[in-house]
Amino acid sequence: MNVRIVCIGRLKERFWADAAAEFAKRISRFCELETVELADEKTGDNPKPAEIERAKQAECARMEAKLVRGEYVIALDPRGKMLSSEELAAHIDGLKLAGTSRIAFLIGGSYGLTDGLRRRADMVLSFSKMTFSHLIFRVMLLEQIYRAFKISAGEPYHK
Repeated sequence: MNVRIVCIGRLKERFWADAAAEFAKRISRFCELETVELADEKTGDNPKPAEIERAKQAECARMEAKLVRGEYVIALDPRGKMLSSEELAAHIDGLKLAGTSRIAFLIGGSYGLTDGLRRRADMVLSFSKMTFSHLIFRVMLLEQIYRAFKISAGEPYHK
């Protein structure tokens, strides 16, 4: 299986990059993992709603351009469906059984995803109603992908 994370922003702080690299290394024994980092749009300190919308549209257009035909797209958004770790593992297993070999997880920038990109997704997934930095969220997503593969393999990971 090929898993891609298409995201806005780079992990600039070493501690986030190190954490992401550690989970990527662990995931590599289960699947091919690729992270596609796209530049975020710059806005002023107090952007007007139109500027926020312009930035969000530009970021999401770049994300959509990186999607591959046949990829199962999971958009991460607080308005999405919440799953337990076991349910995520079962969902990924179901995709594999159905012949899906590519999954793309989308992490938007500071202003989130457009309605159009959420509609384009095959699934909209939420980790919480809380708001997280898209940088810390990438590490959380990697950890959950790793956990899902461990669960599917019947290996212990619930500590």
